[in-house]
Amino acid sequence: MSIRSQKAKDLFLEGYNCAQAVFCAFNDVTCLDFVTASKLSSSFGGGLGRLREVCGAVSGMCMVAGILYGPAYPDDRQAKADHYARIQELARRFREENGSIICRVLLGEKTAQDISSDPVPEIRSAQYYKKRPCAELVESAARIMDEYIKENPV
Repeated sequence: MSIRSQKAKDLFLEGYNCAQAVFCAFNDVTCLDFVTASKLSSSFGGGLGRLREVCGAVSGMCMVAGILYGPAYPDDRQAKADHYARIQELARRFREENGSIICRVLLGEKTAQDISSDPVPEIRSAQYYKKRPCAELVESAARIMDEYIKENPV
């Protein structure tokens, strides 16, 4: 486990959502202060506002990749293509390790009808952590991102 992957897991266990936990674990390399990083990533928890779409840990990982490697200008088509290939690679690694990049699938909710549209997050209790794989998923996403950065220095 890397320092950042442990930090991401610890942040999740402190109550930050999955996207915040991953994104904020990298604030030393994104050069964003913690509060800004936390606010910026707050919407992506629970698979985008608890909609259970793309896993928030994956979104947090992709936000880190965007800051470090993303294209800044719309007319650089090659940079966009290169970046999308990078994001697809990160998603592939996460999917390979965890089975999916979709929140509801990772949580065992197979269809959109299986999910609640209630925007209120669940209380973080001992029972919550027993039934959710999220702490391990944020650790996985942060470790994958850390490995990617080591392979592709900025």
